[in-house]
Amino acid sequence: MQTDIKEAGPFERILTIRLEEQELETAKNKAARKLSKSMKIKGFRPGKAPRSIVERMVGPEALRSEAIDESLPELVGPAIEQAELEPATSPRVEAVRDAEDGGVDVDIKVTLWPVLDAVPDFAGREVTIDSPEVTDEEIADQVDRLRDQYAELEDVERAADEGDFVMVNISASVNGEEIPEATAEDLLYEVGSRSFIPGLDDLLGGASVGDIREGPGTLPPGFGQEEAREADLRILVKGVRAKKLPEVTDDWVADVSEFDTVDELTERIRTNLGIMKLDGADNAFRGKLLEEISGELSLEVPEALIEAEMEASLHNLAHTLEQQGIDFENYMRITGQSQQQFVEEMRERSERTLRTRILLDSVVAIEGIELADGELDEAITTMAEEVNQDGDTLKESLVTSGRIEVLTGDILRRKALDRIVSSAVAVDDEGQHIDLRPPEVADDIDESVDADSPSDEPVEAPDDESGAESTT
Repeated sequence: MQTDIKEAGPFERILTIRLEEQELETAKNKAARKLSKSMKIKGFRPGKAPRSIVERMVGPEALRSEAIDESLPELVGPAIEQAELEPATSPRVEAVRDAEDGGVDVDIKVTLWPVLDAVPDFAGREVTIDSPEVTDEEIADQVDRLRDQYAELEDVERAADEGDFVMVNISASVNGEEIPEATAEDLLYEVGSRSFIPGLDDLLGGASVGDIREGPGTLPPGFGQEEAREADLRILVKGVRAKKLPEVTDDWVADVSEFDTVDELTERIRTNLGIMKLDGADNAFRGKLLEEISGELSLEVPEALIEAEMEASLHNLAHTLEQQGIDFENYMRITGQSQQQFVEEMRERSERTLRTRILLDSVVAIEGIELADGELDEAITTMAEEVNQDGDTLKESLVTSGRIEVLTGDILRRKALDRIVSSAVAVDDEGQHIDLRPPEVADDIDESVDADSPSDEPVEAPDDESGAESTT
């Protein structure tokens, strides 16, 4: 077997394997024996028919093609090892052609994992994010949420508005047939909550006691059928009630919480909300920083890597949907995506994940980042505790399955991310530096007064952004 190698791109190589005529003949004999096992040839037991008969039945070209296919798995591995290549994806056959002096030449494309000689400068880089400072308005909003939990309802003589409660009798019918599952009497319903039948809130807006409202609605799956369907709704409004929020006083705070005063309550809310906002700001900073730097990489991600990442993502999605009992067609309908949109978004996400991972791997190589003594064992111990497994047993399993290298890569990428983050600076809209270091929090911090997340959706956590493969 002869081999030749040439570049097909910065991170792709074409490995040409020569299959000599004698090797091809031997491969044809093996292919004929294999084919004859699945053929019914009169006068011969399966697998015992001569090559000449098999070749006459399937055709010379088909036998030759089968012989090449059978030979390649045994040839490609040693050829790649001899060329000292480390494929990042499964090698692919690019072309098969006759050699001038007999035999065949097979071109194999090998895609390598990109590691860059240089990355965009991140030292002192400023990244603008929303300030994590807690405002008085946010604290007041949290207090109002607590007040809402202890609100009382009182009858009012006015039309219902959003946030009010109405006492209603409701019925639904499809083609004149009443649906028992969608019928209710004396239902106390919050206008605007959209928590029952779609279309109900549109009919209740501005309704007064004694009103009868009729109109279209959509019965979700489970209301006597498996699929959503349109229905006619009929609603009798029997009462309108408004919330009466309690007054914020020291006595009220002492009654509904562990605190004695309004000041104590608001201070605890400020602390808890500050921790949450700081954590969200840190995630936003890391995510935006990675996106910025990886977007500046002078890199064209090999197509084979993108396809492999998309395939892995699709496999994980299919597994998740199967566990939830959702088929792919319903998933597409729920998300409102077309197949083209789904593929395009998955491709963009896969390429973004790969660029981030390549960036972190390159920082590991360029900065010479290594594992500290005991760092890998510490990570394995932590994993073992999380899955309630013996540490030595888990380590043996990781080594045997080859996932120990994946875990090592995860740790190194996290260290690379920490290196990048520690060298960059978070600033607000006015260019003022933001200190993202967590404050020292007293041990008696109580989670019972739980501030909701800030209104802005936090950026995905940096461990997910890195695209590091999971070992669990």
